[in-house]
Amino acid sequence: MSEEQKEMSFLDHLEQLRWHLIRSTLAIFIVGIAIFSFKTIVYERFLLAHLDADFPTYQWLCKGAQYIGIESDFCSMNLSSSLQSLSPTGQLMNAIWTSLILGLLVSFPYVLWEIWKFISPGLHEKEQKKSRAFMFYASCLFFIGVLFSYYVIAPLSVSFFYNFNITDMIENKFDFKTHINLITNTLLGVSLMFELPVLIFFLTKMGLVTPPFLKKHRKIALVLVLTLSAIITPPDIASQVIVTLPIMLLYEISILISKRVVKQESKALRKL
Repeated sequence: MSEEQKEMSFLDHLEQLRWHLIRSTLAIFIVGIAIFSFKTIVYERFLLAHLDADFPTYQWLCKGAQYIGIESDFCSMNLSSSLQSLSPTGQLMNAIWTSLILGLLVSFPYVLWEIWKFISPGLHEKEQKKSRAFMFYASCLFFIGVLFSYYVIAPLSVSFFYNFNITDMIENKFDFKTHINLITNTLLGVSLMFELPVLIFFLTKMGLVTPPFLKKHRKIALVLVLTLSAIITPPDIASQVIVTLPIMLLYEISILISKRVVKQESKALRKL
């Protein structure tokens, strides 16, 4: 193949990548616009729902405490729902950015599909079939992360911060943007961390990691997960530990996935 042909081939790939990125971005914007159109419902019933004492997580924790015979603050939640907007453009800009973040969350399977469409021409027929199932599992992991962060991490974080008080002389009055950012950052960050098995799969396929490597560096992985948990969750130990436990479980699952990938590739090489 000539140098000019190679250059054209590379440019063709870039052109394809550009259109995949454009379609993914358009999907996020379209879903974001739809969410913005129902912003009042989205904010009141979804993003601000953790301020309601009747939120399911608080009720479950209350019933759990009563079942084992202990008192719990979750049975008498008193969260201030009076949030403030401290700038004239605060509500508008927050609604726009939040709609885009939620647009990414909702359209994640489509974005993943666009990525697969870009990669799939370079895969064998068997690998393409497996990739379709892999996309399904990747999407499931992502939405499990969304549910976990929304029903576990977010309510515990809101409960902690809204009830933390140094002295009665200080009254908690929060800017609504800090609350919304807390929820959206937790949703997006935890959901992406749940994609760890997907990342390990591709790194193993590329030969960048191996099962022995992953086993050897468990302690380093734990430190990295704790660090990431501290970044994407509020700075309280409970939230960080709650995030870290499932991620480390996914890390162990990733080791098994890495073993399977290596085993399959070894079989393919022996056949050759």
